[in-house]
Amino acid sequence: MSVGKKIKALRKEHCLTQNELAERLDVAPTSVSAWEREANRPLMDKLSIMANMFNVPISYFFDEDEFPSNIVEISPPTIRIPILGTIACGNPILAEQNIEGYLYEFAETLPHGTIFGLIAKGDSMEPTIPNGATVLIREQSDVENGEIAAVLVNGDTEATLKRVKKIGSMVMLMPDNNKYDPIPVSEDTPARIIGKAIRVNINL
Repeated sequence: MSVGKKIKALRKEHCLTQNELAERLDVAPTSVSAWEREANRPLMDKLSIMANMFNVPISYFFDEDEFPSNIVEISPPTIRIPILGTIACGNPILAEQNIEGYLYEFAETLPHGTIFGLIAKGDSMEPTIPNGATVLIREQSDVENGEIAAVLVNGDTEATLKRVKKIGSMVMLMPDNNKYDPIPVSEDTPARIIGKAIRVNINL
C-alpha cells in the first residue's frame, strides 16, 4: 500500500476530514489531498507526527526496501493540546465537555505550563489574528498590559480573544480591528482572564 493510501486509511479510521488532519499537522488542506493522491509525499517531520498521532511506528509508512535497517526510530516529543469550544458552566476550563478537538505540537517549541487552543471567531482581532486561526494559549490568570489574552465573558461561558489594556484600576478589552469598540470590564460586563496568547497558527 502506498504512503498516500496509508495516510488516507488512518485518517478515515480516526474519523478525520482532510481539513481536520491538515489543521493538526499545521499544513494546508491541499497538502493532505496531494499526499493522498500521491502527487507528493509528506516530509519526515509530518510523518513522525502522524505516527505518534495514530499510534503506529514510523516504519508503517515505508516499504521494507525504503526504510533503512540501521535507523533507530525515535518518536518526536509532541504534546496533545486540547481545543476549547463553548465553556460549560461550573466545569474546569479543560474539562472534557469543553473540548472540541486536539492539536499536536512539538514540546520543544512550547513554553512551560498548561497549553490549550482556541479557534478565533470573527474579525475583531484582525489583522493580528484572522477569523478561523488557531491560537495557542498558556493558562494564566493575568497578562501584562498590551498583551493578547483569552478572556471568559458571558457568565464564564464564552472565551474571547482581546488585547488587555490596563489604565490604573480599570481594565479594557481592546480589539485590534478599529471597526469594533473597546469593552470595559465592570460589574455589568465582568470578564476573567484565563490565559495568554502565545502563537497563532494559520492555514493558507
